[in-house]
Amino acid sequence: MKTLKQMLAEKTRPLAVVAPGDTVFHALSVMAANDVGALLVLDGEQLVGIFSERDYARKIILHGKSSKETLVLEAMSDRVAYVTPSATLEECMALMTERHFRHLPVLNDDASLAGVISIGDLVKETISSQQFLISQLEHYIAS
Repeated sequence: MKTLKQMLAEKTRPLAVVAPGDTVFHALSVMAANDVGALLVLDGEQLVGIFSERDYARKIILHGKSSKETLVLEAMSDRVAYVTPSATLEECMALMTERHFRHLPVLNDDASLAGVISIGDLVKETISSQQFLISQLEHYIAS
């Protein structure tokens, strides 16, 4: 199975990010343009939060707020769990499952942003790894 560092290195799309002072409407536009369900919120180069579809539904829509007038800062989750590139895929999946979220920022040891991993990324890699193992076992049995 690949390491988290290898998975991040294979990602080709640029990270989808917004600033805390951007409007929620702008954040939703960035999400749609990048076909993602969450955005990292950066103040300069520092990770200060994450804004997800769930944040929008629970903190904007249900409270009758306007996405064009509300700032990301008011709706983002600012207590962000993260991992380092040395974390295992199993650790990432366990953390995401336990805390019920689908996107996990990855920070380097110096707190700089290395990337973001989604539950979909982890599931795809798990399936790929299992298919490879099954293929190897079938080859072994057949020989």
